Amino acid sequence: MLIGELSRRTGVSERLLRYYERAELIRSQRRANGYRDYAEEAVETVRHIRALLAAGLPTRVIRQVLPCSVDGTTLRPCPGVLDHLRAQLDTLDRRATDLATARDLLRRTIAATHRAAIPEQTRMGLPEGRSSTDLGQPRVPTS
Repeated sequence: MLIGELSRRTGVSERLLRYYERAELIRSQRRANGYRDYAEEAVETVRHIRALLAAGLPTRVIRQVLPCSVDGTTLRPCPGVLDHLRAQLDTLDRRATDLATARDLLRRTIAATHRAAIPEQTRMGLPEGRSSTDLGQPRVPTS
């Protein structure tokens, strides 16, 4: 398949696909006219590269990890990069914990802000013009 089709099928720009090729992450054959011709499995390889990049792995490590992938989901043992993968997993776990903490804080802040924005009468189900300090007090007409 030509680079344009690979780009459309993966959502990755042609420029980035050329970079992946220069970085030896993907391979192509050259047609007689000089155009790049990618094998069908390049689609899964590019998706795998994107996932590894999203996990924070640098391209130099991805280059070592890709041969460990049989089909994008099945992996062979890859001892040469095990330490780096474990370190990256620890980093991702810390980021996930930090994000969960930030999410909880944001939820609490939204809830507190929402409560503050609702008039007290509405929150407590009181008639308009009454407040919680009026509870137990007879209502005195104002007119």
